[in-house]
Amino acid sequence: MNKVFGFLSGAIMGFLVGGTLSLLLAPDSGEDFRSKLQERTQRIQDEVKNAAYSRRIELEQQLSALRESNQS
Repeated sequence: MNKVFGFLSGAIMGFLVGGTLSLLLAPDSGEDFRSKLQERTQRIQDEVKNAAYSRRIELEQQLSALRESNQS
């Protein structure tokens, strides 16, 4: 019985200490973290869209040049 009580008290103490440390050492609140995550996600989406648009223009120019060279 003492072993079970010792284990349970150790587990509870570990849980309390771990939870307290994680709250004290967390860099941001949950709301701040979600906000930063949404901003980063939006920035990445914008960068991907811009890269895709630039590449599309480049490929369309290459296609036009190929079509012109084939018609000549």
